[in-house]
Amino acid sequence: MRILLVEDEPDAALMLSKGLREESYAVDLAGDGEAALERAYENDYDLVILDVMLPRKGGFEVCRELRRRGSAVPVLMLTARDAVGDRVAGLDAGADDYLSKPFDFDELLARVRALLRRRPALYPEVITVADLSIDTRARRVTRGGGEVELTAKEYALLEYLARRADEVVGRADIAEHVWDESYDPFSKVIEVFIQRLRRKVDEGRDLKLIRTRRGEGYTLTERGADADA
Repeated sequence: MRILLVEDEPDAALMLSKGLREESYAVDLAGDGEAALERAYENDYDLVILDVMLPRKGGFEVCRELRRRGSAVPVLMLTARDAVGDRVAGLDAGADDYLSKPFDFDELLARVRALLRRRPALYPEVITVADLSIDTRARRVTRGGGEVELTAKEYALLEYLARRADEVVGRADIAEHVWDESYDPFSKVIEVFIQRLRRKVDEGRDLKLIRTRRGEGYTLTERGADADA
C-alpha cells in the first residue's frame, strides 16, 4: 500500500516515514500543501496522512481541494490542535479520521489499517486464498498452517496481490501501490520479487497460487490452471 505523508517538520517526517516503511508501506513525502496536491494528482495513493499546519497551503484546504477534484483517497489528519471545533473542521473538510499530536505510533498504525480496509470495499483483517492466509494486522503469512517468512517488501507485494485476488494486476499498478516515487520503471525489481514470492509461497506445492499472464501482469488465485506460472 502506498501512502502520501504530508508533514513539514523534518524530524517528524523522518520518524513517521521510517516507521511506516518498517511496516511494509511505501511512503512518499511532501513538505507543504502545494507539493502534497501535486503528488496526489500525479499518483494513485491508497492513503494520505495530512498534517494540518503546513506552509503554502494548509491541511484543511488541501483536503477540501482533493475532495473538490473528486478524489476519494482516505485522509488521516494530524494536528497539535485538540479542540473539538478543529476536529469538526477537519472532518467537514473531507477527512476520514483525525488524530491529535502527540500520539502513540501504534494508534496511528491502527487507524491506517482501519482506513485502508475501507478502500475500495471493506477488507477483512485476514485474507485467505486457498490454504494461504494473510493476517494484515499482524503482518503474518501462513500456508497450509506453516509460517512463511517474508521481508517487508515481499509482504507488501503479496498483500497487494491478495487484496486483488483473482484479478490480473499489471506492473504499472504494482509499482504505483507497492513501491514509492524512487521506483525505476526500467528495472526488473518486480519480476525479482515475484520470483522470491514464488519460491516462498508456491515452491514444492501442487497448487501454484502466483500466476503470470504474459504481457498483462500477475494474479494470485486458486482458480483454474490456465495462467502461465
